[in-house]
Amino acid sequence: MANFKVSRVETTPFEGQKPGTSGLRKKVKVFIQPHYLQNFVQATFNALGADRVEGATLVVSGDGRYYSKDAIQIITKMAAANGVRRVWIGQNGLLSTPAVSAVVRERVGADDFGIKYNMENGGPAPEGITNKIYENTTTIKEYLIAEGLPDVDISTTGVSSFEGPKGKFDVDVFDSTSDYLKLLNYDALHGVAGVHAKRIFVEELGANESSLEDFGGGHPDPNLTYAKELVARMGLSKTHSEPNPPEFGAAADGDGDRNMVLGKRFFVTPSDSVAIIAANAVQAIPYFSGGLKGVARSMPTSAALDIVAKHLNLKFFEVPTGWKFFGNLMDAGMCSICGEESFGTGSDHIREKDGIWAVLAWLSILAYKNKDNLGEGNLVSVEDIVRQHWAIYGRHYYTRYDYENVNADGAKDLMAHLVKLQSSIDEVNKLIKGIRSDVSNVVHADEFEYKDPVDGSVSKHQGIRYLFEDGSRLVFRLSGTGSEGATIRLYIEQYEKDSSKIGRDSQEALAPLVEVALKLSKMQEYTSRSAPTVIT
Repeated sequence: MANFKVSRVETTPFEGQKPGTSGLRKKVKVFIQPHYLQNFVQATFNALGADRVEGATLVVSGDGRYYSKDAIQIITKMAAANGVRRVWIGQNGLLSTPAVSAVVRERVGADDFGIKYNMENGGPAPEGITNKIYENTTTIKEYLIAEGLPDVDISTTGVSSFEGPKGKFDVDVFDSTSDYLKLLNYDALHGVAGVHAKRIFVEELGANESSLEDFGGGHPDPNLTYAKELVARMGLSKTHSEPNPPEFGAAADGDGDRNMVLGKRFFVTPSDSVAIIAANAVQAIPYFSGGLKGVARSMPTSAALDIVAKHLNLKFFEVPTGWKFFGNLMDAGMCSICGEESFGTGSDHIREKDGIWAVLAWLSILAYKNKDNLGEGNLVSVEDIVRQHWAIYGRHYYTRYDYENVNADGAKDLMAHLVKLQSSIDEVNKLIKGIRSDVSNVVHADEFEYKDPVDGSVSKHQGIRYLFEDGSRLVFRLSGTGSEGATIRLYIEQYEKDSSKIGRDSQEALAPLVEVALKLSKMQEYTSRSAPTVIT
């Protein structure tokens, strides 16, 4: 058994190590700076306190991106030096975000890189912890690291044992899919999602391995912009004609927590996806056969889920952006299914969004809808399911405009302008009618504020909302006001319950509200941008 000593390494703070909703994410070139990773890891240990770190078990893994394996070795050595009792590492250092949550719950009870810290429930750390981590990053003077502890072979499963000043320290390299499996035509892009996809869809469910594709070298983001090969294969490319697309396609991102669902020549919006899963869960997914405890969505996500909850008499929650808010509801037994517009969907089987689970949920719904016509007749398709849903619940036409790296002062002024407008709804409606007479009246406008029904904590300034009489919405959110500029996100949602109007082109249906949003906010005046950076 190898012995190690603890070294104290002097350091100074780095600016900007403030965790977001799910950890710290920066370019690789930032993380590989000397002491940068170590500072953040030590700040995390310091924020938790010795009583929660010493003798604890830590899960450390990544999604296979560059620098992941180096980071795993560094974090393992720092864990040993800080008194952690054991570290669990997914084989080859691979473990998706949902699988991490599954491992914690089961065992305990590309050019971007990031660190996420999850709590004992398997969910993201709450704001109280992330704020304390950030405070520590601004004052850190030293970090601890094990000296004499060799790099662990993470390619082979097994336990390695060491002895340090505070006693025994074990590193357990384990099969990264087994615990996840206990709680659960697909494209995994590339990253750790592909490891789980092969085990689940090929080895467990008997799918042909040719139905799995690795989008090697591409940016692992499951959306219409970056999953170009899948989009083309499903017959949705504007430049490439696909004569015979598959009936079903899906993509997950590099760490397996986000997802995109497609049918033959048909795209399912994330907001519709979570609503359709909730509407069909009890009948189609055995896990929910006893009923749903409740449903929840992030505030910017369309209100499609709200309508389902009302029809089915379910508890409904609208929360700020950030998966930790869903986790609180789930721990309290108040929520079974949740989702967000940024391609995240999940359930209470774990405390993270889960891309592969969402794909399995859709396959279960397809199987249920086709249980009486397998082998004969036309299959009920993804498009059929979505259009049937719209016929019952109405359609929420939806788009998001991102204005990235705009002048931070201009972005703040735009948001202040929108808040000021809210002081008089009558004046807002006069302005709107002057822009488009065919747009409904605003009936409520505010800055979204959330009081957690579980712990009573309050989250303020979560976005500016304009709610219309016909159920439509405009939402403006500001993120990032650092040296690289700010990002303004504009969410535009037009609700249509007239069944004769639910088949319109989305951009055509949204055009009046888009015009109102841009002119009401004076977007071009404040940002000097004539068009958004990204439209989704």
